[in-house]
Amino acid sequence: MMGLISSVKGCMGPNEYAEVPDGGWGWVVAVAFFFVEVFTYGIIKSFGVFLQDLMAEFNETNSRVSWVVSICVFIMAFTAPLSTVLSNRFGFRPVVMVGGFLISLGTISSGFTNSINEMYVTVGIVSGLGYCLTFLPAITILSQYFARRRSIVTSVASSGECVAIFVLAPAFTALKDVIGWRNCMVVIGVLQASLIGCGALLRPIIIKPKEASEGSSSSPLKALPSEYEEENEFTRTSLGSVDSGVQSLSASSANLNNGPQEVPTQASPDRNSLAQERGEGEEQQVCLTKGEDDEEREKEATAATSTGSAGKLLDFTVLRDGGFVCYSLFGLFATLGFFAPQLYVMELSVSRGVSREAAPAMLSAMAVAEIVGRLSVGWLLVRLPLRKVTVLLAFVLLLAGVLVAFTLVTEFWGLAVCCALYGFLLGTVCSTHIPMLAEDDVLGIERMPSAVGVYVCIQSFAGLAGPPLGGFLVDLTHNYGSAFYSCAVGMGLGALFLGLMRPVKLGLCRARCRGKRGESSSPSLSSKDMPVDFLDVDLGVVDGSPAKSKDRGVV
Repeated sequence: MMGLISSVKGCMGPNEYAEVPDGGWGWVVAVAFFFVEVFTYGIIKSFGVFLQDLMAEFNETNSRVSWVVSICVFIMAFTAPLSTVLSNRFGFRPVVMVGGFLISLGTISSGFTNSINEMYVTVGIVSGLGYCLTFLPAITILSQYFARRRSIVTSVASSGECVAIFVLAPAFTALKDVIGWRNCMVVIGVLQASLIGCGALLRPIIIKPKEASEGSSSSPLKALPSEYEEENEFTRTSLGSVDSGVQSLSASSANLNNGPQEVPTQASPDRNSLAQERGEGEEQQVCLTKGEDDEEREKEATAATSTGSAGKLLDFTVLRDGGFVCYSLFGLFATLGFFAPQLYVMELSVSRGVSREAAPAMLSAMAVAEIVGRLSVGWLLVRLPLRKVTVLLAFVLLLAGVLVAFTLVTEFWGLAVCCALYGFLLGTVCSTHIPMLAEDDVLGIERMPSAVGVYVCIQSFAGLAGPPLGGFLVDLTHNYGSAFYSCAVGMGLGALFLGLMRPVKLGLCRARCRGKRGESSSPSLSSKDMPVDFLDVDLGVVDGSPAKSKDRGVV
């Protein structure tokens, strides 16, 4: 029995690698993330099949019913910092498992609600929180298992939501006609309970840092001998010799206080050899430098203790990065076009003459095209030497144009083409905008786990406003095409800020470089005209000594 328990712990314990594996257990994590996508975003984007049923059941308007999806998306994104903190504190696995339980609980409870306000709580708040605790940790740990293949793997794994729309949207439409929308919600909640098992498969990953070689010259202590040899190149004299004229100030103080008595010293052989090779003056400098480093480490440790571990759990310092701020504003405005089209495309199709039985085919066409888009952009980013942010910008601009086209078409095939183009472009954008945080052009893989929560939290406000804004325009104009205007405007603003990201980032970097060059080009008089090592030792040791004036006279 104990052997079985130990083997289970070995299989489910953390994976240790010398570098990012680009595979291994990461393939299992990718499959788990696929099903996370199916039962999170796939269900949210398929919610439009219940729009008319909820309006008839509760006698509500488009705008009021759309708040269900809006609140769910808002809670999912706004609580992203909480998800980041919990994941960094307790690990990805338990957080995802708890999230799966909340999703299932909220969806099943929605089948027993008596008003749309109750559904705001069950689907909007409870399931929305579960979506957040499930999706973000899953995509974060998937990004940590892959480096070179990250783009293609995340693209394929995130196609789960497209499969859900393609398969589940028609299935739910047929199922609710047989058993009713309430029992259909219960069935969906039971299926979503499988996310608990997906969370159990997310084994944590540990990357062991490579040990530096002993002969590396990066150590400051190793660099000191060559530094001192260059300073004494013209005299060819060792700083440890009497001919150099440099004497340890600690020894000078001892001689002044104790007379001509010889000061006994006892050191290890290594210390004696170090003194012979580098001289006592250098030894004083090394000790002084080491003391300063120790003081800095103590200050950093004190600061870390006073602030707790919040700095490691959630990184708000990324808001000082102008490039990240621009990228976050891109995510904020682009989110306006992520959810409203799926919610209203079926009703738009019916209003343009498409039969209600054929309307779900629009969602299916959108889903198939989105799968193709996700796979295509993954291949493109891996195979071609293109800057990934530039590729993302091109797709966002095209997506804004397609959203405008939705308002102009008036028949079945025009809508089908728009749905296919929208699905393809949406797949390219949705599969890359969060993993793009791991790229050095934005943040980098080291800062992504602590910053992804901040990014998604900023997105949350657009998720809250998108569907209700579209519903308000529909109620105002009695035209479902008007819901796509707000999506197009938001996507256009997102493209603007995405285009500004790299210039802002490069401008700030150049400004910092100019500042550092200005500081280094005006050295102080003391560092220019006097030996740095002797000056540091003189000030550090003699200050406060009773023989201070006498030593200065000697110097």
